[in-house]
Amino acid sequence: MNLLPELPAGEPGAFAENIVHFVRLLRASGLPLGPGKALDAVRAVEAAGIRRRDDLYWTLFAVLVNRRDQRELFDQAFHIFWRDPKILERMMSLLLPEAEGTAEPKKSEVSQRVRQALLSAHGRNRKAGEQKDVEIDATLTFSAEELLQQKDFAEMTAEELDRAKAALARLEWPFKPQHVRRLKPDDRGHRIDLRASLQASLRSGGAIIPLRRKSPGERPPPLVVLCDISGSMSQYSRMFLHFMHALTNDRARVHSFLFGTRLTNVTRLLRQRDVDKALAAVSEKVPDWSGGTRIGTTLEEFNRLWSRRVLGQGAVVLLVTDGLDREGGAGLAREMERLHKSCRRLIWLNPLLRWDGFEPKAAGIRAILPHVDDFRPVHNLNSIADLVAALSHGSNAGNRLQQTMKRMAA
Repeated sequence: MNLLPELPAGEPGAFAENIVHFVRLLRASGLPLGPGKALDAVRAVEAAGIRRRDDLYWTLFAVLVNRRDQRELFDQAFHIFWRDPKILERMMSLLLPEAEGTAEPKKSEVSQRVRQALLSAHGRNRKAGEQKDVEIDATLTFSAEELLQQKDFAEMTAEELDRAKAALARLEWPFKPQHVRRLKPDDRGHRIDLRASLQASLRSGGAIIPLRRKSPGERPPPLVVLCDISGSMSQYSRMFLHFMHALTNDRARVHSFLFGTRLTNVTRLLRQRDVDKALAAVSEKVPDWSGGTRIGTTLEEFNRLWSRRVLGQGAVVLLVTDGLDREGGAGLAREMERLHKSCRRLIWLNPLLRWDGFEPKAAGIRAILPHVDDFRPVHNLNSIADLVAALSHGSNAGNRLQQTMKRMAA
């Protein structure tokens, strides 16, 4: 079975038409590319004078890729579309049926979005005379919305990712408020507001002094998000950036940081209303996207430079990482203890918890666990909904801290 669209070969203009088809494939995979980009790609190839495959790769890359997180999709689509035999063999193996089991599945080498786009292109190129047999089984079916809520972000197609991003943007965040020192006017308050009472007495010439009262005010706590953008987290950090953008634009006092081998403050960039512009600005600023992870070093930098600025007034911290540290957890326990003592609540969101058989064996995971208040998965929309409930109403649904600590002690 030929998974690639049938393209004309040996005819005038066939190469330019192939480039147009390639841009359509990238657009179907989720890259924001229009007809103008296809024309720019054709002109760039004509101007560059292609002699080798590498020349074609980097010419198209310069025109079609705008953010670091798009590079993996572009690389896979390029090598598959332009007939790299090794990657085609790997993709064919991914399409074969596999036996179901309890073991952790191997990470797919070809993105689900690229596979879906190629299969869609293949379906559109069927001959008109071919009829595909369709069998419908109405048993054990679920609605599309329910399946989307439960589906792992790493397994979503481009269309499903768009729907998931829209669902994140629609989320409401009624954060549970907490008492603050600043007082507010309250007719039933227990404290007398002397200044307001004297001002009210001036209206009657001082003959009557009506008592004005006040009570402690309430305000949602500051929220600090520390998100891992290393290679092992790339499939989830890309979606979590949309989650952070929705948070930042929904309420005040949200501080966002990204870390891999270094720490980057992206709070101001995510305050832009347009999510595409915000993520493009983040991609340009972050130099260590999809690299290694130095959790201990980056947390030390955060504690030294930022903790006093953003962790006041009972701040809640969301730590988004899989806990796999390149430095083997060196100094991580000390920095996690300091971070935990500096905030009101520390919630660890780990996509590895999507596996029922998760075991805290890595040194980084074992160093982080004793210093968190909640330990939750973050791999689909249901897990994020549980997080919203925990932040808003103090719900304990989805917290696996005690269960994981027992496994670690055993």
